[in-house]
Amino acid sequence: YGGMGLDFSYNIAVAEELGNVRCAGIPMAIGVQAGMATPALTRFGSHELKKQFLVPTIAGDFVACLGISESGAGSDVANIKTTAVRKGDEYVINGGKMWITSGSQADWMCLLANTSEGPPHQNKSLICLPMNLPGIHVAKKIDKLGMRSSDTAQIFFEDVRVPCRNLIGEEGKGFTYQMLQFQEERLWGAASTLAPMETIIKETIDYARQRKVFGQPVLHNQTVHFRLAELATEVELLRSLLHRAVALYVEGNDVTKFASMAKLKAGRLTREVTDSCLQFWGGMGFTSDVLVSRFYRDLRLVSIGGGTDETMLSIICKYMDILPRK
Repeated sequence: YGGMGLDFSYNIAVAEELGNVRCAGIPMAIGVQAGMATPALTRFGSHELKKQFLVPTIAGDFVACLGISESGAGSDVANIKTTAVRKGDEYVINGGKMWITSGSQADWMCLLANTSEGPPHQNKSLICLPMNLPGIHVAKKIDKLGMRSSDTAQIFFEDVRVPCRNLIGEEGKGFTYQMLQFQEERLWGAASTLAPMETIIKETIDYARQRKVFGQPVLHNQTVHFRLAELATEVELLRSLLHRAVALYVEGNDVTKFASMAKLKAGRLTREVTDSCLQFWGGMGFTSDVLVSRFYRDLRLVSIGGGTDETMLSIICKYMDILPRK
C-alpha cells in the first residue's frame, strides 16, 4: 500500500527526530497522520478500504484525522454519543466531534461511533468517513493556548450517509481497535517530547551562562546547575522507558502499561522542564521571543491530549491489579 514495510521502531525514530522541529504542532500533525488515524485501518481494514484511504494517506495526497473526542467525552472514550445507525447498505451518522487535529483540512476521518445499543465497550465501530459528504459541518478552527500552528476543529454530523463497506474490521470492535491504536499514539507522543526537552535544557544552559545577576552568571548558582542536571537525568530515564516499551511492542507484546507510563511521565516532565527552565530565563522567558515560552505553551497539551495524566494513572493501576479491569 505504499509503505516501506518497516517495524514500529522506525516510527519512533521519526517521532524523536521530528522533535527537533521548533514548533510542536508540526510533529503532532504528522503523528496523527502516521500513528493515530491509520493504525486500525492498516491492521483491520479491508483491501478495498486500504486502497481507497490508506494508499493516498501514505503517499501524502490525503490528510487524515481521528474522530474520537467529543465535548462530553475526551479521555472517557466509552462515553461518546455520536451514532452510526445502519439503514440498508449505509450508516447514517449524527453527532459531533471536538478538538480534532487537522479537522479543518482533512480528506477523511477515522471515526469512532456507536453502531448499536449494547454495552459501551462493545457497541462502537470505526468507520472511514470522507469529509466531503453532505451533512458534515466543520464549525470552527479552535483558538488554543499552544499548538497554535495546528489546525484543531469542532465538527458536527447531521444525517451523514456513508456506505457500510467503510466499516473498519468488525462491527462492535471499535473500542478494542481504538485501545490498540492508543498504544502507538502514546508512544509516539512520548518520543516527540525528548528532543524539545533536550533543546530547552541546552538553550537554558547557554542563556544562564551569559546572563549575569549579582555579578556572576546565573549558571554558576548551584541551585541552577544542579536542577538542570536533574532534568537532563529525567529525560534520559524517559528515553530508556520508551525504548524498552517499543522493543517489547515490536516483539508483539501488550505494552499498554508501559505506554501509559511513558505518556504520563512525558506529560509531567515536559511541564517540569519548561516551567523550571523558563524560571531561569527571568523576564525574557515570559516573552514570545524565546523558544522556552513557546514549548511551555505547546507541550502543556501532552498531559491532556491522547488521554489525560489521570487516565494514564487509572490504566497503570488496572495493570498493577490495584483496580479491576473492564
